[in-house]
Amino acid sequence: MISDLPRDMEEEVLSKLPMTSLRRARFTCKRWNNTLSKDWSFTRKYNGEAAKRKESQVPIGKLDDAGVDIINVFHCQGLLLCVTKDGTRLIVWNPFTGQTRWIKPRDSYHRCDRYALGYEKKNNYPLKVLRFVDDYYRNLNRRVYKFEIFNLNSSSWKVVDFNPDWIIPYIYPGLSLKGNTYWFAENKVAPGKIGRVFLLCFNFTTESFGPRLRLPFRGRYGDTLTLSSVREEQLAVLFQECAPVYILKVWISSKVGPSAVSWNKVFLSVDMRPLIGFQFHCFAGSFFVDEKNNAVVVIDKTRGLPFTIRNMAYVLGENGYFKSVDLGDFAPMKCWPLVCSYVPSLVKF
Repeated sequence: MISDLPRDMEEEVLSKLPMTSLRRARFTCKRWNNTLSKDWSFTRKYNGEAAKRKESQVPIGKLDDAGVDIINVFHCQGLLLCVTKDGTRLIVWNPFTGQTRWIKPRDSYHRCDRYALGYEKKNNYPLKVLRFVDDYYRNLNRRVYKFEIFNLNSSSWKVVDFNPDWIIPYIYPGLSLKGNTYWFAENKVAPGKIGRVFLLCFNFTTESFGPRLRLPFRGRYGDTLTLSSVREEQLAVLFQECAPVYILKVWISSKVGPSAVSWNKVFLSVDMRPLIGFQFHCFAGSFFVDEKNNAVVVIDKTRGLPFTIRNMAYVLGENGYFKSVDLGDFAPMKCWPLVCSYVPSLVKF
């Protein structure tokens, strides 16, 4: 009988199914439905198998509620945390199943709040939202941090008492990997001075930040720094020195976790001066890594006058390979394209 299958064999069989078949399979067995809906370890396994098959699916859900206008999105293994344009509402959305859930604030949201989406690696893998409140813009003489965590299983907020000796600059978005979130951060220094840049990880299981994690370069203010993931298993970091150098480099981690990270040698190094003649934006520059072809795809914009700026994809490879692709859309002056690797998920919340 289906119920007699060992758990590892059960997951192995289910991970080989196409996504369309997987949606039907969940309703044939209660235990399978629980596995597909709640088990993040299975989600990671299925994503890996889907990548091997090069399977792609078009999300079918829509945020069609009247008046919903999204200004920012945070991705975690097929689920999206969306912030409305006015900064006053949060919604968790599964684009594949169409499921949505609005999250009410403990008191109120603010346009300068920071967010992350992740999950605990025990107790049925509850999905959680980290709200990172930066009061700098409301208290110009001092910087006050507040941390709140929303558990989607219990539908409750929790205040975390924490006084960091570092800052996470507002311009740098976080990246979700294996249920945790990574950010670029800087040491607190005297006003007018620039702190050293390093990585920080928020662990959703322990509900705490880990130690400072080493980066494979020494950056400075104005450099382009951005994070990506590789196969949902490793971190990738893109670093481009500001003018007049413009050298772009990409590294991929060999080991990564909340408390430690190690890096392989430089994956790709490109002199951008003869190619596009400008630096990718210091807080944009979303990118993908193509390990097989030793290439990266950077998403940015052209430079120029209003109503002439286009969203672009720039393909960079070894031996000077370069290709620019117009994504077919004009780009607003104050908005920058954000992309992420997306594999559909059947997880419910």
